Parts: sequence; C-alpha cells; structure tokens
Amino acid sequence: MENQVTQAVEEIILASHDSVATRKIIDFTLAKLRTFEIVPTEVQLVVLANHLGEMIRRSQTNERMMRVDPLMFSEVSKEALDLSQAVVKEVGNLAVDEKYVLSIHFETARQNKLN
Repeated sequence: MENQVTQAVEEIILASHDSVATRKIIDFTLAKLRTFEIVPTEVQLVVLANHLGEMIRRSQTNERMMRVDPLMFSEVSKEALDLSQAVVKEVGNLAVDEKYVLSIHFETARQNKLN
C-alpha cells in the first residue's frame, strides 16, 4: 500500500465532523508521509485517519485533549515529532499535547521501513 485513501478511510472521512477538512488533512498528512518515505499499513492508515478526523473535530469545537507528559514520548524520533508538529500546525487550534499523541502513529509506521 502506498499511502492511498482506501474504502475504509473514505468511510471515516464521510462520517467525520467535517468531511472536507478531514479529507484535506488526510491528504496533507499522506503527502508528508511520502516525503519521509513512511508507508503505513492499511490498519495503521485507518487508525491514523480516525485520529485526524477527531483532531479536526477538536480543533473546530475548541475541545482539548487530556494533557500528556512529553517525557513519555522521549523515545519518539525527531522525524515523527517533526511530522506530527507539521500536521498539528496545519490543523490549527489544537493543544500542544496533540503533537505527542499523533507522533506515535508516525513512529509506528516509520518502524515498517526499518524492519
């Protein structure tokens, strides 16, 4: 799979709070993944799409996620954190904690190419 929107991801987009914004951030994220040569599995892509849709909802409703301890993410690569920061910035109106939680998706998918 080469970072393509699958039927399962399409369904997540259509069921999301804002399908236009969700599709836009998924496309943005997939483009970023390609620049880092990160290819998530189909399951990883579905979980990521769901998370991105929820981030859009939180951004638009001003909901904040629970705070996280950044030290818990000390083993996440700079690559995954940078990618995550770019996505959080693109969505806008999100707590800084979003970057850390989102980075786990990228770190996990990054491991695909290392294994």
